[in-house]
Amino acid sequence: MPGLTEHEENPAAAMWGKGGRGYDIVSFAISDALAHGAQRLAPKPGENVLDIATGTGWTARNCARFGAKVTALDFSFELLEAARELSAGMEPSIDFVEGNAEALPFADACFDRVISTFGAMFAPDQQATADQVARVTKPGGRFVMVNWVPGGSVAEFFGVIGKYSDAPPPGPSPMDWGVTEKVEALLGGAFDLTFETGVSNAYHDHEEAIRTWYMQGFGPVRAVAENLAPDRLAAFERDLDAFHAHYRTASGMLHVKRDYLVVIGYRKG
Repeated sequence: MPGLTEHEENPAAAMWGKGGRGYDIVSFAISDALAHGAQRLAPKPGENVLDIATGTGWTARNCARFGAKVTALDFSFELLEAARELSAGMEPSIDFVEGNAEALPFADACFDRVISTFGAMFAPDQQATADQVARVTKPGGRFVMVNWVPGGSVAEFFGVIGKYSDAPPPGPSPMDWGVTEKVEALLGGAFDLTFETGVSNAYHDHEEAIRTWYMQGFGPVRAVAENLAPDRLAAFERDLDAFHAHYRTASGMLHVKRDYLVVIGYRKG
């Protein structure tokens, strides 16, 4: 496995890994959507499952609860270390591997089922990612992908982050994975596809509470915040709070809703 020095040469991996174990609380906030994906994958006991871009391992653990033999991949050394710690004691145990969604380090047709929940959608080369998923999935095997949609809450949230980031906007957009026609173009040649929509529901006491979670555990927010001068950081925090204030309920607390798309595919023979 590559050492930390080699890992740090990948700027994207370094950014996503900045939250470390703190990323787990961010995943907790969307755990209903992560469970949706795993339940649609529905692996059978003993089947070989690949979780791509596992983060701190939520989806890998969900799949292992079915009795599957799970391999969980991520390109962030820090997130994998957290995932290993958080997954200790899982039965069956989970095999964590450092690697990239665009060049999966596995043999052809070696997994019965493959899943990615809000992970592979952020890989820059979308067609390479789609081709890799098709390559490692057995004929007749199932693939599930859970993706944020364009125009939804998460897309708007990334717009707030982008306002304060020096990084160029990604092209094509990760949110393309939330458009059925674009997913068909990427995966339809290799998979028979069906789709479901869902809404993730998260509940927080107030704007500061959710901002603290994201400042500590969400790599893209933390990376931007660490590079801002004090006045710009204060403005960033105000904009994050203003964004989340729209989700305030009559109780004075927050109910954050995030729309997503579930892709369910069966590998053609």
